Amino acid sequence: MADSELQPAPELAAKREGIFPGESADYAKAREALLAEEIAVRRHLTRLAEQRQALPPGPLIDENYRFRNENGEEVGLIDLFGGHDTLVTYFWMYGPDRERPCPMCTNFLGGANGNAADVKQRAAFKILGRSTVERQTAFAMERGWRDLDFVQTVGDDYAKDTGGLDEKGWEFPVFAVFTREGDEVCLFYAAEMPFEAADPGQDPRGPVDIAPLWNILDMTPEGRGVDWYPKLSY
Repeated sequence: MADSELQPAPELAAKREGIFPGESADYAKAREALLAEEIAVRRHLTRLAEQRQALPPGPLIDENYRFRNENGEEVGLIDLFGGHDTLVTYFWMYGPDRERPCPMCTNFLGGANGNAADVKQRAAFKILGRSTVERQTAFAMERGWRDLDFVQTVGDDYAKDTGGLDEKGWEFPVFAVFTREGDEVCLFYAAEMPFEAADPGQDPRGPVDIAPLWNILDMTPEGRGVDWYPKLSY
């Protein structure tokens, strides 16, 4: 639907009725103004999704990236699709030199585990790491994750080519979605928010945080804070 066909956000917000009794006039006025902004943002996020879904075909993946699955078999990228034509991947920071995985990756995967069974009805969903599958799944068992499928990257070509590993050996998370048609695999979308694009005091996060943690904290008066990150234990 074209924006011109939508009822203006302030008009929709004006229909608001407070859920809880006892609102002050100042609170009601501020909440109505906030609701108008929330409607506008929702519509913008919808446009972003539509723009993303309308991307032209991405680059053909012609590198023979190799992986090792949970059965110990060495497979190619196309084999990770299973019976789907779309493959969602998350490369997490848990290389063989790490004693423990990245806390932020761990936080994301905790939320992803809760939705993985549903996601896999629509697309293949694989968690890629440089550590062995056995090491990754051992940590998954520690966290109580049951629905994530872990895959080891064989060699570092995939990690290096996608920005998951730099020349100094530093790891970075990579969220990437691939599509296949016949025997060909193409990139559909990869999160690309460079550090230079970060606003002051913020991480270089995308327009939609894929970690539910931040979305929840954004709804609190304290917000995400300026120096707080999740930990593996408390």
